[in-house]
Amino acid sequence: MMQGREYISRHWSLWLLGSLFTLFVILSSLWLSLMLWVHQPIGKIGSLMLIGLWLTFALVVLGIYFTRHLISRQVDSVLYLLAFLFCLLGYFSLEARQDREWNPEVSQLLHYEQQGDQVTLHNIRNFDWQADGRYIERWESRSFDLNQITGVNIITSYWMGPKIAHTLVSFDFANQKPLTFSIEIRKEKNEEFSAIGGFFRKYELSLVASDEKDIVYTRSNVRGEQVYFFPVKMPQAQAKALFKEYLRQADELAQKPKWYNTLTSNCTTLVFDMVQAISQQQLPSDYRLLASGYLPNYLYDLKVLEQSWDMHTWYQRAHVNPRVERTANLSSQDYSRLIRQGLPKPDMQ
Repeated sequence: MMQGREYISRHWSLWLLGSLFTLFVILSSLWLSLMLWVHQPIGKIGSLMLIGLWLTFALVVLGIYFTRHLISRQVDSVLYLLAFLFCLLGYFSLEARQDREWNPEVSQLLHYEQQGDQVTLHNIRNFDWQADGRYIERWESRSFDLNQITGVNIITSYWMGPKIAHTLVSFDFANQKPLTFSIEIRKEKNEEFSAIGGFFRKYELSLVASDEKDIVYTRSNVRGEQVYFFPVKMPQAQAKALFKEYLRQADELAQKPKWYNTLTSNCTTLVFDMVQAISQQQLPSDYRLLASGYLPNYLYDLKVLEQSWDMHTWYQRAHVNPRVERTANLSSQDYSRLIRQGLPKPDMQ
């Protein structure tokens, strides 16, 4: 009886071990195949051949694992693990860079000079966009008194359905035009965004400071994205601290470039990290930080949006596109005025 139980126990242990190893081989091969396809280190055809070779190797490993005795299985699994570890080392050795041939929209690095609460930003983007997507490139320097911040706004721009949105943060000033910050991928010339590529160190991070008539207008009027504008409740001291967090991000990116990551280092999670850094209380983690299209609902639950409206009303009134779609040749001031039309202006005390 004991021998029978030991046999059954050993049989199930080997079955469980084999199942876990098989799952690991499948998932690691899928990850490696996607990584090779995204980066295409030796061109499209060469990378397809590499993927084919690896998948053949993985199938041979599994075949040997399930047809040989215990010692052969151990050698087989160690061989696969070493090969995959070698690939991981190569992947994690990829370093973000600043010296690529960048798309003009993200070609310049934001930098600044600061004396107390007086800040002069250089390389603020203020492109003149045409309806067909062409633009006149223009980079500016502007000075800001952080004591003159009168409002903070969260802007969400929907480009692939209701679950995913690009998040921007705009600051209002009493004595200066609004300024918008956007954390984006730093695309190279002729490079397109891929959400899958964003998981595999495909894109560097970029911090863009821009005029609203540039960075919001491109989404609402040129690209046809659905844009929503949400003034949020934030004390002025916290608003100043958030602005300085953006400056710190600019310093970090200038000193050492970073990789964008679709899941962990994107336009929404990094903003959340900055707000958390200046907040006096722990903000709750939430799936809506990943499903960024629902970020306004998260803000509503935190009571930083006006509570006299429900979210259905908020989405109706915060929708930018209907207010600006039939306008042409708007000035920067007029565009910023229109996208705020009919929205509350929270007290910053």
